[in-house]
Amino acid sequence: MKPRRRTALSLAFVILGAQLALPASGAAGDRWPCVRALSAGIQTVDISFEGKSYPVRVEVPPTASARKRLPMVLNLHFSNGNADQQAAYTGLEAVGDREGFITVEPNANIPAADPNPNKIWLWNVPGVPTTAGSYPPPDARDDIAYLTRVIDQLTQSGCVDQSRVYITGHSGGARMASAYACARPDKIAAVGASAGLRAGRPAPLDPMVAELQSCQPDRPVPVITFHGDADTTNPYQGRPTDLRWGYSTPLAVQAWAQLNRCTTGPLVTVVSAHVKKQSYGGCAGQAEVILYKVAGGTHSWPGSPADVGATHEIDASTLMWQFFVAHPRAHRANG
Repeated sequence: MKPRRRTALSLAFVILGAQLALPASGAAGDRWPCVRALSAGIQTVDISFEGKSYPVRVEVPPTASARKRLPMVLNLHFSNGNADQQAAYTGLEAVGDREGFITVEPNANIPAADPNPNKIWLWNVPGVPTTAGSYPPPDARDDIAYLTRVIDQLTQSGCVDQSRVYITGHSGGARMASAYACARPDKIAAVGASAGLRAGRPAPLDPMVAELQSCQPDRPVPVITFHGDADTTNPYQGRPTDLRWGYSTPLAVQAWAQLNRCTTGPLVTVVSAHVKKQSYGGCAGQAEVILYKVAGGTHSWPGSPADVGATHEIDASTLMWQFFVAHPRAHRANG
């Protein structure tokens, strides 16, 4: 009997030791296998938030292992649009299928029309009016909190690597993605923006100034953005009387370089006939800031498969993903 008790006791210590050796949740835990509850391909996932259910478009790569943690990219639609339109416009899901990341396209929740038969929406970007010209109603969904819920639920059901969650968007979606990066840098590794990067809201008394106190991330956030200098919707040089847009794209880029404590730049390199790349480096936590400026570029997503007016000298979806790959959250420190 005594040898049997010693064996049981030894086994108990082995089990306890193995449990203590398991990594905690977060970046370390993301290296361990999991079980993905989502099937491969395009699907609709219902997200529960504050007593309501919201459908979210999700694309899981067809070759993804059911037990391997994958990166995830949230792709936010433009104002007066929806998730399906954003998917078709950016072509980001095809990149996800090729490169092996989950693409998530949620919908905003402020109706762009009344009635709204086409289901087109506006984001509740904190502190700024919508494209309809008015501020969101007091009972509008808190989209910062909602997107956090989307990330949390899909991280669990999608078997997602928490250190490789990214957010991007076009136009109003880019403004929303920027606001999310300001508010919840703990949830994302980097942010991408097409024709809509912001660094806080326009100052109410002078919209050509960024109200930096409305963007105070507690850690550096790598930033990549694309903008045409002939954009008339969100003008590259800003719009002085517009509380929705306001200050210029160069100011937004410089503000993020300041927030990330970058020490070099902008370094300008010629990419193609109409595209120049401006880079800020030497940043805290390796959180570099990059702008692709398109000469004569319109209000478009570069390389869009659905927009013949967009430049096709570069492909924003591919360049964005390459930037994201180089900037997992595990490589950054708070300081």
